[in-house]
Amino acid sequence: MTTPQAPPAAPSHIDYLSERQGIWPWLLTTDHKRIGLLYTASITGFFFIGGFFALLMRLHLLEPKGALFGLETYNKLFTMHGIIMVWFFLIPSIPGTLGNFLIPMMIGAKDLAFPKLNLASWYVFMTGGIVTLYSMLRGGVDTGWTFYVPFSTTYSTAYVAGAAIGIFIAGFSSIMTGLNFIVTIHRMRAPGMTWFRMPIFLWSMYATSLVLVLATPVLAITLLMVIFERLFRVGIFDPSLGGDPVLFQHMFWFYSHPAVYIMILPAMAVISEIIPTFSRKPIFGYTAVAYSSLGIAVVGFLVWGHHMFVAGLSVYSAMAFSFLSYLVAIPSAIKVFNWTATMVKGSVSWDTPMLYAIGFLGLFTIGGMTGLFLAALGIDVHVTDTYFVVAHFHYIMVGGAVMGYLGGVHYWWPKISGKMYPEGLARLSALIVFIGFNLTFFPQFILGYLGMPRRYAAYPDEFQFLHVLSTAGATILGVGYILPLCYLIWSWKYGKPAGRNPWRATGLEWQTSSPPPSHNFEVTPVCTHPAYDFEGMKEELELA
Repeated sequence: MTTPQAPPAAPSHIDYLSERQGIWPWLLTTDHKRIGLLYTASITGFFFIGGFFALLMRLHLLEPKGALFGLETYNKLFTMHGIIMVWFFLIPSIPGTLGNFLIPMMIGAKDLAFPKLNLASWYVFMTGGIVTLYSMLRGGVDTGWTFYVPFSTTYSTAYVAGAAIGIFIAGFSSIMTGLNFIVTIHRMRAPGMTWFRMPIFLWSMYATSLVLVLATPVLAITLLMVIFERLFRVGIFDPSLGGDPVLFQHMFWFYSHPAVYIMILPAMAVISEIIPTFSRKPIFGYTAVAYSSLGIAVVGFLVWGHHMFVAGLSVYSAMAFSFLSYLVAIPSAIKVFNWTATMVKGSVSWDTPMLYAIGFLGLFTIGGMTGLFLAALGIDVHVTDTYFVVAHFHYIMVGGAVMGYLGGVHYWWPKISGKMYPEGLARLSALIVFIGFNLTFFPQFILGYLGMPRRYAAYPDEFQFLHVLSTAGATILGVGYILPLCYLIWSWKYGKPAGRNPWRATGLEWQTSSPPPSHNFEVTPVCTHPAYDFEGMKEELELA
């Protein structure tokens, strides 16, 4: 646990929300907390745009021959859904919002290492998002979010270059954010905060930042080559021009599989904070959980080939990638087992953040276990490009990353806003999200195993029941996502005051006022205890 040198600021102290009101102070701010809220507003907008495209797809698939759109329009819908959700929600969601807001406070700093670069990263992100949305307004993109060649470079008549440029621009925002986090965690920790006194949140965000900085340039240069080949007919990937389409897959998946961990490691960071707090126990196996984050980041760079088992890899290459894909499951399993062990004999309370954490454990475990099937050569050949892959991906990304994000928002909302949300409604929304998610995506495992290809706008009649179930689940899931938006906005003005530390958590961010002052701490705090030292905190409270 960490403790400040001076008592918390008085309630009358001006917090970061009250200082310098008006639109321009927000748009020109270098306060990491305000920038975190700017990211929150942006990605929330992108989330509901991408979710709207998904809802249109599900409504279309209510009937075997398609209920709403033609084939070309359907292609554009799932492409735009994927592009928006992957690059403008999932990747920036927790690093841009909670990472920005919390990392300086967790290490006892007044801001990130490069405050102006932090603001620039948001502007770059928004520029990329606007360019991508403009490409959709110009007619959309129909290549799939993977931009597979030579369709994306030669045959598609859609506005592919615009979307690729938008993602290319947004990549610079990821690099800026990752670099800022790495330098901040290295150089600005409070006195006494050694690496092994840091909260696990910081370990996971550090690992995420390493992947952002090292992998994103590969995607950037890959998309740049797609743009050049499309606009200037340079032969890189198109066989008719002397190129190699398999080269594109190697380059794209060398980034995009580590990108899976960009999306899921921050959610793991959140869960590693929630479970100890609501179990009133230090996290089980702190060192193993910390190193497992770095292990996921490192091994994640070595498994991209499992996306290419049917793309012409040699048998020996495929076997190597299959083995490595099983290997990357080990550090993830360490986290799951240690989170579970943390709850054993703990004083578990079922507040909303804990409900999301439990939901994360269940859904992420299903997603991880089905990933083992995709790592097996024989099974992967059968289910490649079927709805089985869609279900697996969403159990990891939506069941994992989004559940983690919502759990984190609810956990730190009292600190962000200074207000409490209605707990009963929040628990109901968590339950609705869990039920709606499983009803949406579990039938897709069955569809995929039975051979239903993904990305098809029509299907045989015998699959209709499972598609109707999936669409009904998507409707329930949408309600579960809209509810938190409504009651969190309501609580911002009408919620009960939260107090400094409503969860009795141990992190340094809970030792300052809610909402925090602009510079976080009046006096530089000193770290005197390990992370998650609930016994030490109890003794200090008794002495006080």
